[in-house]
Amino acid sequence: MSELIQDKLKGFIQDVWKKEQFGMATQVQESAIPLILDGKDVIAESPTGTGKTLAYLLPVLNQIDPDKRAIQAVVLASSQELVMQILQEIQKWSEASGIRSASFIGGANVKRQLEKLKKHPHIIAGTPGRLYELIKQKKIKMHEVKTIVLDEGDQLLTHEHLPTVQNIIRSALAERQVVLFSATLSAYVEKEAKDLMREPEVIRIEKDETIAAGNVEHIYFTAEQREKIKLLEKVSRLPDVKALVFIKDIGSLTVASEKLAFDGIDTAILHSDLNKDKRKNALKDFRTGKVNMLLATDVAARGLDIKGVTHVVHLDFPKDLEQYVHRSGRTGRFGADGIVISLVTDREERELKKYAREFGVEVNRKMFFKGDIVSPEDRR
Repeated sequence: MSELIQDKLKGFIQDVWKKEQFGMATQVQESAIPLILDGKDVIAESPTGTGKTLAYLLPVLNQIDPDKRAIQAVVLASSQELVMQILQEIQKWSEASGIRSASFIGGANVKRQLEKLKKHPHIIAGTPGRLYELIKQKKIKMHEVKTIVLDEGDQLLTHEHLPTVQNIIRSALAERQVVLFSATLSAYVEKEAKDLMREPEVIRIEKDETIAAGNVEHIYFTAEQREKIKLLEKVSRLPDVKALVFIKDIGSLTVASEKLAFDGIDTAILHSDLNKDKRKNALKDFRTGKVNMLLATDVAARGLDIKGVTHVVHLDFPKDLEQYVHRSGRTGRFGADGIVISLVTDREERELKKYAREFGVEVNRKMFFKGDIVSPEDRR
């Protein structure tokens, strides 16, 4: 077991660590856990798949007093899926500790959510809009909240969410602790985060050497925009494929899903306009292998941890390098291999090569030949 976990964290956390057969803590965990335990405000940037959730969750759970009936910690996330994923982790790691938890998300039944508050949770996870709504109604009481976590903080400090997040933080104790974690950190987000904190420690992990690097191949196919769906069909027929496909908006996603269905290809879809149950079922169908392709918008797929994604497909070209990196990080996690496929027009091909140079990866053009992916020279 990692010395950090053994020396710094309570027995109930050590028990789950052993049960999950974890070895060493990752670099972001080694850096962040002692700082959070010391009550410091923290801004942490670390790549996708480096264990950021546990880097904040374990020290936060460690500090909760289960004998108190008040909410002591709040985790904010921008999407319903991410909130539910965080809640599952909270429940797993607080097993046998007496710590109660609950989630509060927009679009869910308010009455049912208020029932959860009667059980006096110690830690809650939620989307900013719904949480602030309940704070304003004095249903959620923030007067004993010691720690507020911003998960995927770059999404929470956009112009859209920032005022709500500021209000939530201001409603807590004056001596509160605020921590922010993100895979990417722009200068704007860092500045806004610092304005919400007191002398924060900034952690930057560029590459975690403690995690076995998966072999991720970056490839692309050229096609006119209207022909991209035909290529996607071919991807769906690759052996043992489990592909996460990124599409820029809900309209384009719906059209792609309908065209694939017309050709007999079942997909799951994930976007912000779907209700909670449909989103949950889409993820379940993809996770269990009932369908081998999940079509998602960037917002809906943000921060999701889906095991075994073999291919990430950029059907619509990412708007910037940061989006390319975020999307691509969904495959090749924790030592697994993966393939990142970009479907590009001639103009997008030039942009992709620029991204690849900046990101420090090699990107190779491929073609389909008799259902297999080949290099153009192999087809001659």
